[in-house]
Amino acid sequence: MPKDGYDLVVVANRLPVDISKDDDGEISWKRSPGGLVTALEPVMQKADGAWVGWSGGPGLEVDPFDADEMRLVPVTLSAEEIEKYYEGFSNDTLWPLYHDVIAPPAYHRQWWDAYRRVNQRFADAAAAQAAEGAIVWVHDYQLQLVPKMLRDQRPDLRIGFFDHIPFPPLELFQQLPWRRSVIDGLLGADLVGFQRAGDASNFIRAVRRLTDHTTRGPIITMPDPNGKPGRHVRAAAFPISIDSAHFDELARTPDVQARSQQIRDDLGNPEVIMLGVDRLDYTKGIRHRIKAYGEILADGRLDVEHATLIQVASPSRENVGAYQELREHVEGLAGRINGEYGEIGHSAIHYMHHSYPPEEMAALYLAADVMLVTSLRDGMNLVAKEYVAARSDDRGVLVLSEFTGAADELSSGALLVNPHDIDGMKDAIVAAAQMDRREQRRRMRKLRRRVLNDDVSKWSDSFLGVLTAMPSRTDHV
Repeated sequence: MPKDGYDLVVVANRLPVDISKDDDGEISWKRSPGGLVTALEPVMQKADGAWVGWSGGPGLEVDPFDADEMRLVPVTLSAEEIEKYYEGFSNDTLWPLYHDVIAPPAYHRQWWDAYRRVNQRFADAAAAQAAEGAIVWVHDYQLQLVPKMLRDQRPDLRIGFFDHIPFPPLELFQQLPWRRSVIDGLLGADLVGFQRAGDASNFIRAVRRLTDHTTRGPIITMPDPNGKPGRHVRAAAFPISIDSAHFDELARTPDVQARSQQIRDDLGNPEVIMLGVDRLDYTKGIRHRIKAYGEILADGRLDVEHATLIQVASPSRENVGAYQELREHVEGLAGRINGEYGEIGHSAIHYMHHSYPPEEMAALYLAADVMLVTSLRDGMNLVAKEYVAARSDDRGVLVLSEFTGAADELSSGALLVNPHDIDGMKDAIVAAAQMDRREQRRRMRKLRRRVLNDDVSKWSDSFLGVLTAMPSRTDHV
């Protein structure tokens, strides 16, 4: 660590690498893919920054180390803390609550205690790394208490928080027994960023209802120790994106293009290949999508000789009961539709329950005539943007749920759907499958202009620019 600490510290649930320790105690690591890593790595390297995050395994104690020109600071979690803080409070309380209560949230005091304890550990680690007056950027719903915990220790810091998932309406958020503590935790930041303007509005409304703080537009005024107006907190939308230029280049490589053609050949060169790519999560609308597709086949509007659906459902949170039930339901539904409508040499649905590297994903995007993103609720959904970035041929149609953050940006070129409206979704899927090349090109060019211009580096630059410019006192406004 530099003598006086780091000028930029990122705090996220996970480190940007996967760490393992062999029988001799030797530590090894490999880079873990992810949009956040891509977004922040250039900024971190330029600023000589530190990244605080969980090492990824239970009880794994590792000293801070350097990787890819970043200082990585592992936080140790016990198996019990992973169960209660991560699988419990983060993913069985906050996740369903923040995604429209699609599944019922569970409220357990022991989970809350673990969440608070682990958040304090992250805050302590960040405080120890940060230089005087440093910028600390905290990420996502697992760490909502960290901003206030940091501010209590280090009032000199400039603190940003970014929420990667939706922030719920007040009427839902009020269910949370610890709602005020979460609001207070977030208000420890100078800048609280969200994917959509609606999420920022939900947060400000919760602040108005649950605290006595003064709000004016996006600005919340916090009291100083004497109860007088003190520092400001800004809540605003900063929609995240992808490294679109990199994905565009990847999809143009001869290997990816050859693989794309091979995928089409392996499927028997159907007229229309539809593609869904999701984590196997109940928020993604996979059941609604497969149900709609099955009904289209039943109605005779498409048939398996000319159309097929590839559904990639990467494993997710397999220790949480709701996810186990979802997998059984989705696999049963896909199996039933294949049994009813499949023919020799023509499957209705090709279902894959595993993940793929970026090269294979780019090939799948290129092979797909129609991309189905039908989430019931999504903070952003970067798959929609990856599909667009991969389509340098200006072909393909994006069917996009209006309940994704991406819908705010991509509405002019995508076919927007309400995934709860099965009939409406069926009509949109059939329209996408039958869309002529000229209309495809017109729509895809609009989408590509947006995605290639608003890339992930623009997102991080925008957030850090606003955070750096934030006044700290009312008399500076």
